[in-house]
Amino acid sequence: MKKRMVSMLVAAAMVTVMVSGCGNTSSGETSEGADNTEEAVEENTDSAEAENNTDSKDSYKIGVVKQMDHASLDEIANAVCAELDKIAADNGVTIEYEVQSGQGDQSVLTQIGTQFISDEMDAIIPIATLAAQVMATCAEESKTPVVFAAISDPESADMTGIDYVTGTSDALNTSFILDMMLKQNPEAKKIGLLYSLSENNSTKPIAEAKAYLDEKGIAYVEKTANTNDEVISAASSLIAEGVDAIFTPTDNVIMSAELAIYESLAEAKIPHYTGADSFVRNGAFTTCGVNYTELGTETADLAYKALTEGMEGLEDYYLMDGGIITVNTETAELLGVDYSVFAEMGEVSEVTTTEE
Repeated sequence: MKKRMVSMLVAAAMVTVMVSGCGNTSSGETSEGADNTEEAVEENTDSAEAENNTDSKDSYKIGVVKQMDHASLDEIANAVCAELDKIAADNGVTIEYEVQSGQGDQSVLTQIGTQFISDEMDAIIPIATLAAQVMATCAEESKTPVVFAAISDPESADMTGIDYVTGTSDALNTSFILDMMLKQNPEAKKIGLLYSLSENNSTKPIAEAKAYLDEKGIAYVEKTANTNDEVISAASSLIAEGVDAIFTPTDNVIMSAELAIYESLAEAKIPHYTGADSFVRNGAFTTCGVNYTELGTETADLAYKALTEGMEGLEDYYLMDGGIITVNTETAELLGVDYSVFAEMGEVSEVTTTEE
């Protein structure tokens, strides 16, 4: 468990509002010396109304929960925390946040969500689809604001139409990534599709990839995996089957194993096209998608808006802009491919492999 506290000096004249229950505030003051006359009652009522019309809350508790630990979700969580630090400094408030990982286990996520509600968090920021679904269920009674990050398809995940839920989506432009694949290798005849059946994020883009390849008359081989060992085995199978390239969407299971497979794929001259730049920093060849640092920043801003302005008027979710092509130059060298062709398709960002 990781905790951070950001404390700013707040003007002494500000009124502190005590938290009583998850995401709910109470301004019930006790006025000493007040009598039971009608005039005193009216004065206290007017004072309470004036207080309720002022956003005087100067302290917030936020629970941040990653579905599991890997580069993409870590990047988002770090960006969320950095932005919460900045929000606290800019607005003269105290924001205490706690970061937890569900370790890819629904029961662990449920324990975390239950504890967050018990701890009376003012808001919960879940990262990735399963984490968001579990947190929304845990907050159903308390109506604690749930502001999710990185759900590729919020509608199919049943995360829309809930009055205490909003968030950011990293929906993937599957066709564009496959266009990149054919731009780099117009002669590609067989494509590997590597993903996890347990990942909701993969369902829609894999269906889109199949439709795209069927239309182009290009064969594809599907391999699925749910553990690191299974990912390694699936990648080996795709190498053995002689695929020309591999596509993986924003799949958390595959992402967690990227460092274990990228070298064997590169040595076999098979470029791995993926759904997020964090894959590429862990050795995959390239992607065109959402910048997860920007997504985390936007999610934190949205959470603070929900806390200070309320959920009314917020959209079910907000789609992040993508469009930056990220290439791992070290992997490109191992593959022996020329990625300069991508410059015709958009802005290209070059990275190297890191183990973060």
